[in-house]
Amino acid sequence: MQHKRIFVTVGTTKFDELIKTVTNNDVLKELNDKGYNELVLQIGKTDIEPDCTPRCGFSRIEAFKLSPSLHEAMESADLIISHAGAGSCLEALELAKPLIVVTNDLLMNNHQLELAEQLYKNGHLYYSNCKNLAGLIKSMDLSKLKPFQGDNSKEIANVIDEIMGFQ
Repeated sequence: MQHKRIFVTVGTTKFDELIKTVTNNDVLKELNDKGYNELVLQIGKTDIEPDCTPRCGFSRIEAFKLSPSLHEAMESADLIISHAGAGSCLEALELAKPLIVVTNDLLMNNHQLELAEQLYKNGHLYYSNCKNLAGLIKSMDLSKLKPFQGDNSKEIANVIDEIMGFQ
């Protein structure tokens, strides 16, 4: 059996809703229907212990809290599901990995949403909130995503600066 791995990251934040959503059986089934069967969760600063019982077609589900670098986990992933932190988005895009950004509706002045929307408009990723994640997974076509060509960190930095009002 071919292993297709998903890496989920919340960075250094606490985004329990994302971890609970992505380990929900409905979301796992949609991901498995797309061919994925391994799930690695980077759960950040949380007290929750996600259910890592293999199920819904997943042969392996594992979780860890924090790591000095997520590069190796991102590099080995076939799909990355991430919070909307600029650093996590930038790293995934520079690795040319298919990316789903999940925004945190609980954040005030949600600049993360603006960043995700702009990168979606540019065709580089899909984005959702937790409530709509299963539907997005069901309807997404990762082949339509446009990879970054060369070093686009300046492009992202300009988008971030614009959102933050620095330009």
